[in-house]
Amino acid sequence: MSGIDSVRELVELIRSNPGECNFTGGLSEKDIARAEAALAATFPPSYRLFISELGSCEAGGVEIMGVYRTPTGGDRLYGTVSETLDAREDNRFPLSLLVIEYDGMGGIICLDSSEQNEDGEYPVVVWDPDAESRGGPERLDDDFGTYALCRCQIGLSY
Repeated sequence: MSGIDSVRELVELIRSNPGECNFTGGLSEKDIARAEAALAATFPPSYRLFISELGSCEAGGVEIMGVYRTPTGGDRLYGTVSETLDAREDNRFPLSLLVIEYDGMGGIICLDSSEQNEDGEYPVVVWDPDAESRGGPERLDDDFGTYALCRCQIGLSY
């Protein structure tokens, strides 16, 4: 299954389980372009679909960070945008990484925009301050959609 197909399945899973899942709401193309400009990055297709459909989501306690706005925040973009910009304050954090989740043990789950497959997807990696001493971030999955669907299925115990 492709990353895009996985996100389509994830959207259906989140929307069909309102008692156990939440999402912030999809972003407009204008806000997606603003997010990409703020990060000086282009989002891969599966992540772009995710944020256009859901924004960010939570499934059974598993939170997948996307990009979203709040009524009180005005035009400010939260989630991946604000968290990536904060992470970049640490000069050890590679500029090619885009934050999508925290692992709860000091690791930051990211999309690695320095690597792109034939579908335009970026791998999902985990970075921590000592990652470079171990040869760089550890690869967790080949694309965002596959990773996010699996994590949310685990959260819902599917």
